Amino acid sequence: MPAFKVALVGLDGQSVPGWVYERFEREDIGFAVRECVSREELAQTAGDADVVWVFGSHRCVYAENLDVVPRCGAIIRTGSGTDNVPVPEATARGIVVANTPEGVSDAVAEHTIGLLFACMRQIVAQDKAVRRGVWNRYEAWPGWHLQGQTLGLIGFGRIPQFISRKLKGFDLTILACDPYGNPEKAAELGVRFTDLDQLLSESDYVSVHTPLTEATRHIIGERALRLLKPTALLVNTSRGPTVDETALVRALKEGRIAGAGLDVFETEPIGSDNPLLKMDNVVLTPHIAGYSDETTENSWRLSVETAVDFARGRFPRSYVNREVKPRWLLVPR
Repeated sequence: MPAFKVALVGLDGQSVPGWVYERFEREDIGFAVRECVSREELAQTAGDADVVWVFGSHRCVYAENLDVVPRCGAIIRTGSGTDNVPVPEATARGIVVANTPEGVSDAVAEHTIGLLFACMRQIVAQDKAVRRGVWNRYEAWPGWHLQGQTLGLIGFGRIPQFISRKLKGFDLTILACDPYGNPEKAAELGVRFTDLDQLLSESDYVSVHTPLTEATRHIIGERALRLLKPTALLVNTSRGPTVDETALVRALKEGRIAGAGLDVFETEPIGSDNPLLKMDNVVLTPHIAGYSDETTENSWRLSVETAVDFARGRFPRSYVNREVKPRWLLVPR
């Protein structure tokens, strides 16, 4: 039997490609796959696993379940956000929590820009009007422009850095707010760091890119929304609960901000009674920002590479709990 084992306990609707089994076999890594929905199933499948792997947003690795995976030294979360993984509890146990943001970052950046343009250029409203047989450019007049305007990025990790690079040719002022941000990278991209209040009050467009933590939950709430310009557009492709939806709906109805482009929501799927569905100044997409024709292949590849790194005693390409003291001896990749 292989000395090292990986257990994939949440597939998020995916089917494991054949090459994944072959790669693990070549690396002499044991591999178990099961869609675990209970503590008992997790214990049966991953109780002897060195790495517990969760694909996407699947939930089964709760804080109270970590005791049933006593050998676990690493959790892989395929994708970017790790709010479905108990990071603080894992860190306390010496478990490294890895993710694969490279697989989705480019797509999320492009989708964010797409939502911004859809709102700014009124593309969805114009499309609906034409389909109704209405040929009236004044019905959904595009009342915004990019040149000379200010974009505020809340968070300055990989995705907002990509956005900054992609939008460089639009002659924008770009602000960013991130207590853990990289000043050198910001300077390289022509981005100016500022505090949250100044970013909100100065920006014409605001885009949210923070992980979901207790500190960032409702970071866009009543107070933040009151700091925005009445002509401002808000885009969220991070996590739904970073925005207080009740406060956002109120601000949109009262005209305190002009519109929003949302890919994520406080409750998903979005409820049929959600007032956002009836608002013409909002563009909605179904948490799809991270997907493209490359996403699935890249996500599998990066996840497997991460598992192989752990098996070889290396830190992975990306992990979120930098303060962890690993229970294994790991060397830099």
